[in-house]
Amino acid sequence: MSIPYPNSPVRGSQTGKPIMALFDLLGRTWALGIIWQLSFGSATFRELQQRCENISPTLLNNRIKELRALELMSTSDDGYQLTELGNELVAFIKPLGDWSYHWADNIQNNNNKERSED
Repeated sequence: MSIPYPNSPVRGSQTGKPIMALFDLLGRTWALGIIWQLSFGSATFRELQQRCENISPTLLNNRIKELRALELMSTSDDGYQLTELGNELVAFIKPLGDWSYHWADNIQNNNNKERSED
């Protein structure tokens, strides 16, 4: 699978509109998870692998290659870290994390309500 560069054909879009390239990237296994984990601070390869539930080294290497090529992460003396663009993306993603708790509570409450009505 090729790196989903904006303005190039990507999965789901022959035009490669930037939003479609981003959706292609974030829909790849562990891409979003790696970004999320790096939002808590830099990490070495092994630390990042552990944070990502022991992702396979091959898959982690592939995602690192993609995220670096797309300028969302870089390397430093401390290991891997998000770039300024990566941190900007996280600023959009973090509210989804907060919202997900609200969503989970609603589902749980509705399930409990349905069980009590049975």
